[in-house]
Amino acid sequence: MTDSLWINAGEASGDLHGQLLIRALRQLCPDLSIAGMAGPAMRAEGMVSPLHTEALSVMGLTEVLTRLPGIFSMLHRIREELSSRRPGAVVLIDAPEFHFRMARIARSLGIPVIYYISPKLWAWREGRVRFLREHVDRLISILPFEVDFYARHGMKIDYVGHPLLDTVRSAHILDTPRQDHRIGILPGSRTSEITRLLPIFSRAADLLSGVFPDLKFVLPVAPGMSPELLTRFWTAQVPVSFTDSARRYETMRSCRAIMAASGTATLETALLETPTAVAYKVSNISFALGKRLVRTPYVSLPNLILNAPVFPELLQDDATAAAIATHMSRWIPETRVRAAMLDRLKRLPDLLGNGGAALRAARIVLDVLHR
Repeated sequence: MTDSLWINAGEASGDLHGQLLIRALRQLCPDLSIAGMAGPAMRAEGMVSPLHTEALSVMGLTEVLTRLPGIFSMLHRIREELSSRRPGAVVLIDAPEFHFRMARIARSLGIPVIYYISPKLWAWREGRVRFLREHVDRLISILPFEVDFYARHGMKIDYVGHPLLDTVRSAHILDTPRQDHRIGILPGSRTSEITRLLPIFSRAADLLSGVFPDLKFVLPVAPGMSPELLTRFWTAQVPVSFTDSARRYETMRSCRAIMAASGTATLETALLETPTAVAYKVSNISFALGKRLVRTPYVSLPNLILNAPVFPELLQDDATAAAIATHMSRWIPETRVRAAMLDRLKRLPDLLGNGGAALRAARIVLDVLHR
């Protein structure tokens, strides 16, 4: 089997997980040739990237539909790349709507498929487990409760723990001092998230400043995020400071509290023990369809893992500036509500494997590659 690998990341969070996986693979197999669809984090590791993750950053059912011509064009290009490169295996990271189609392509070409960060079928569309059994050689999970879910469907998976523990909870980040008047703004990395949420976060900032006039607002700029877009949709009377993405964890740790789009960032803030108000808005059609299909009691990862409403979740019409400001105003002073939240967040690292996830995942990938 050839010592070459194709890794595909479909969104910004997958790009960060891909970066950690590439570092672990290089540690175990320095001469491994890696190509694929990557974002800026994976490209920084020196992999060959004929396609870029940024072109696929969509969320929501109707939003995906508007991008179908471009998505099909990318899939055609990927088929051509896989046919010519003939990698020893393909690694798909999250993004099931795109990667299920890619898994079918790889399988048709006789290339083994590894799915890293198993798709969240426990939330909706359980019937797709059968597709995974037929098209995926190894399924790697980073969430502890997924093992039982897939076992109930007759499928064994590899649970490796969560890779964020190795980056988010390093000693120098956890030693970052809190700034009691600093509030973090995390509007997501997709354009659709920023345009829908950042104006709401802006109004919430103005409301909070009316009660706590010493507050300062800070927004870590994610890789690939347009500062011009952020400036355009930050409509608050109070200013916001943009910080470099390279120090985003230090920034998040330093905040007294954060308002954030639902996604991987909420697990990052939870691991950094920073109280967070979670918000999300999609098109009304996407939300109505999602409400009928999604079967979980929570949408944010910290709440799902802890099986409790630790972070408030403000979705669609509930995602208002007033609601966000009300929740956050309870965490800025030293309150029992804040203390109780921080106490519950301390349980997360033990539930997520206590580090080493990317290295364990890399060993599984190399096992498939060399068998």
